[in-house]
Amino acid sequence: MKVTYHGHSVVLIESNGKSLIIDPFLTGNGQTKIKADELNVDYILLTHGHNDHVGDTVHLAKQNNATVIAPFELATYLSWQGVNTHAMHIGGAFQFDIGRVKLTQAIHGSAYVDEDAKKIVYTGMPAGILFTAEGKTIYHAGDTGLFSDMKLFGEREKIDVAFLPIGDNFTMGPNDAVVAASWLKAKVVIPIHYNTFPVIEQDPHAFVSMLSKETEGKVLGSGEVLEL
Repeated sequence: MKVTYHGHSVVLIESNGKSLIIDPFLTGNGQTKIKADELNVDYILLTHGHNDHVGDTVHLAKQNNATVIAPFELATYLSWQGVNTHAMHIGGAFQFDIGRVKLTQAIHGSAYVDEDAKKIVYTGMPAGILFTAEGKTIYHAGDTGLFSDMKLFGEREKIDVAFLPIGDNFTMGPNDAVVAASWLKAKVVIPIHYNTFPVIEQDPHAFVSMLSKETEGKVLGSGEVLEL
């Protein structure tokens, strides 16, 4: 399995001859080096409806005839934009040809903001993701604060890689993310959702240095690949 980080919360997974991108905020994302037109994906997996996570979803889905996997309300909203969707919800899992997707809870908001119309569209509950393929499990926390059920994820799942937000202000900050890492017991923890905007500026290397000796922390630069 090949996993590539593209800045902010964007994670591209390639497995079983297929590709899946999580939260493809590319246009307007100063942390990414790739453009939407350069991507070929089979699936787009969304954690919630905020603009910096939905990003280029509609363009990518139409360009690639890709399926958008998202919480029910967000999937419904995007289906009205003319894209293929697969609706899910928290606690539910589904086996796709690329791998198994299970949505977990996340403590955050979820709405799509139409700046031109000054309108906010409710897009259901936010989610985290447990993705399993080729005997490996990836946890993408989405945007979330710290919550104690992360302990259950660590007890019930054998998590190989955990992508955790550290930006603070909108999500967990570094101190809470360190606690989350200890509960999740992932083999590798990778910080996400930082330095995209001034209000979420953080030092990812300082975060990694705070992790316990039992946890390997890894800072991925934009476009850097992790092989599992």
